[in-house]
Amino acid sequence: MAFSQNATIRGVILDENDTPIYDVNIKAGDLGTATNINGFYELKIPANQDVTIVFTHLSHKPITQTFNLKSGQELEFNPVMKVDVEQIGVVVINTNTRQSVTGVTTIAPEMIRTIKGAQPGVENILKTLPGVNISNELSTQYSVRGGNFDENLVYVNEIEVYRPFLIRSGQQEGLSFVNTDLVQNVDFSAGGFQAKYGDKLSSVLDITYRNPIKFGLRADLSLLGGSIAAETVSKDSKFSGIVGLRYRDNSLLINSLETETNVVPVFADAQTYLTYKFSDKFHLNFLGNLSLNKYDFKPQNRQTNFGTIDNPVALLVFYEGQEKDRYQTAFGAFKANYFVNDDLTLKLITSAYHTTEEEYFDILAQYRLGEVNSNIGDEDLGEVEFSEGIGSQLTHARNNLDAVIVNVEHKGDYKIDEESTLEWSAKYTHEDIRDRLVEWEVIDSAGFSINPPNIDAFNDQPYSPYEGPLVAFQNVRATNKVLIDRLQAYLQYSKRTKLGEHDVFYNAGVRVHNWNVSGDAIESKSHTVFSPRAQFAIKPNWEKDMLFRFAAGMYYQPPFYRELRDSSGVVQPDVKAQKSVHFVLGNEYSFELWDRPFKLVSEAYYKSLSDVNPYTLENVRIRYRAKNNAKAYAYGLDLRLNGEFVKGTESWFSFSYLKTEENIEDRGYIARPTDQRLKFGVLFQDYVPSIPDLKMYLNLVYNTGVPGGSPSYADPYDYQNRLRDYKRADLGISYVLVDQNKTYDSSWKRHFKELTVGFEIFNMFDVQNSITNTWVRDVYSKRQYAIPNYLTPRVFNVRLSTRF
Repeated sequence: MAFSQNATIRGVILDENDTPIYDVNIKAGDLGTATNINGFYELKIPANQDVTIVFTHLSHKPITQTFNLKSGQELEFNPVMKVDVEQIGVVVINTNTRQSVTGVTTIAPEMIRTIKGAQPGVENILKTLPGVNISNELSTQYSVRGGNFDENLVYVNEIEVYRPFLIRSGQQEGLSFVNTDLVQNVDFSAGGFQAKYGDKLSSVLDITYRNPIKFGLRADLSLLGGSIAAETVSKDSKFSGIVGLRYRDNSLLINSLETETNVVPVFADAQTYLTYKFSDKFHLNFLGNLSLNKYDFKPQNRQTNFGTIDNPVALLVFYEGQEKDRYQTAFGAFKANYFVNDDLTLKLITSAYHTTEEEYFDILAQYRLGEVNSNIGDEDLGEVEFSEGIGSQLTHARNNLDAVIVNVEHKGDYKIDEESTLEWSAKYTHEDIRDRLVEWEVIDSAGFSINPPNIDAFNDQPYSPYEGPLVAFQNVRATNKVLIDRLQAYLQYSKRTKLGEHDVFYNAGVRVHNWNVSGDAIESKSHTVFSPRAQFAIKPNWEKDMLFRFAAGMYYQPPFYRELRDSSGVVQPDVKAQKSVHFVLGNEYSFELWDRPFKLVSEAYYKSLSDVNPYTLENVRIRYRAKNNAKAYAYGLDLRLNGEFVKGTESWFSFSYLKTEENIEDRGYIARPTDQRLKFGVLFQDYVPSIPDLKMYLNLVYNTGVPGGSPSYADPYDYQNRLRDYKRADLGISYVLVDQNKTYDSSWKRHFKELTVGFEIFNMFDVQNSITNTWVRDVYSKRQYAIPNYLTPRVFNVRLSTRF
């Protein structure tokens, strides 16, 4: 009888950014409850009478609402709580401040969806942050504070994600794993991160996908492809799901390059995140991804002009053959959350990743290197008149890789009291990798075959006879079947307290990682490493709003498969984990300028690296030596000023200084391949005051050149050539036809929540950036010329975005 006289009210409580709010107190007289980590609540109230419910949270304005429900009635109520301005900055409690004390940069998802680029996504925003370097707009790979592309962790809803192995150039990459249409929150840490994150040397990108609270549809269409995302929730709010489909065709960008080609660069994927709430205590989530990358490439010819005004030189190349690459990946993960009580949460995560990759090509390149006609008015202006070098290059590959990675992990966190939290995890990973590598290259110059550097005999035909063996310049053949089993665990403790009148936060934890490498014709080897890490932050009770933090720790990177495979393709099971000791000192100063909020973030860091596994970098392909025969260091300074330079918009300016060098086998210190000394980044947003729906963004990046101008086979001590500086400006202009915050009388506009049209100019100033060099020889002097391989010139794109 008592149950029949009750009604139920449930829902999800969000803030103004549609982020769920945890631990909202909900009171109805003597009855009460609180929201869980997903912002969900459920409360039974008396039926057939007015019941006033009060929703309160320490950092948000309270909400009071009166209900009168019938017996047995169930009502969904999803209030949005606004920030209580008077309480901001009094104590360190809200989500953004918690991220600040741990050195995490939070990026608004709407900014990621609004500001596109030649390679749209999270990475397009990351490249404007200090310490993050991307010098290839066709790639989603990034280096952080002197690390390489393999040294960055990526998580989606606490699930680690992976990328294909065989990608060698940015134009083959396609889509980033992260689907921005599904994103709710983006956190990024450039170093000194907590023990709860995995074993990589450089950075963490922590993505959270949305749990929908209502039906919605979002679509984006441009000359480079399109995407569509749909989200829904059941009437009882137990089931919610979001799914996204993306299609990408890079023909517009690749056809703008110097090499004339017939190319089919098609990339597509489907991604979903589903949640079912069996009860308030038990939630089950599923993250799934299926992607297909197809890259068919038939080069025809290329002409690259270089040299000086007085001595112009050109490289003219004619191609035969083609390249066909396929990358198919499937990823699925289940995550079970069990909320034992308000203080204890237990999680079980299982995931499986499967990739099958094919890299097939046979390409013959025949080149002429010579002087260019520079006589203005001559009908042969720009043509190669006199050849100084003639040669050809034949490259062949039949590379196949099949990899399966399975993970099982238990995670938990226990709230000891209001100020202290204990977190732990135990994880098992099994990696099964089958790899066939068949690659060779033959170089011919002036009618004779060029021998590889490891053969002393120099072939100088036709001037003297050559009687040595004719061998390929490069020849790699290997078949590997490798099994890697990993056991990982961490334990960390966090506490927020007072030091006199000052707010203090500290975190300490330790990780342990054991791995075993085995396989066909591979001697089984096991290794174990321990990684202690700690962070300390203090917010002084000063008139000025400042926060100081210090982080230190030991970071290991146990080798993945690519790090175990040497330049000849042979797996070396004895390769140890690379080790890095981080020291990070940071400061955040929040202030007002022009009556608008601003923040200056400064971080100085030093990293001492040992057991370094040296590598060469060509485009985005990393080739390791599979030896721990080097030591290195990296230090630098990162600065970022962000705020409302234009009222109502967020922009930032960033600057980085970095120096990183390595010492291989005690031969002396030289610059590492990622020694990007200076970096400037600008992300600026604006609008026309008289037409506020007409908006603009400007994405500016300047990076000094990295060592990478040498042949990939060369001794780095003989070649320390640097590529030219990377300079790029992307401009986007859009007009908002429908804004979700406005009401429209027009019948057709009422069908949309948002509708935006615009255009983009990539590489607005048409700067010739280069990513690698092609090396050719002068037939007379035998001198090598470094011919830059240029990236994309100025490209125009049109875009339509909508939301229903």
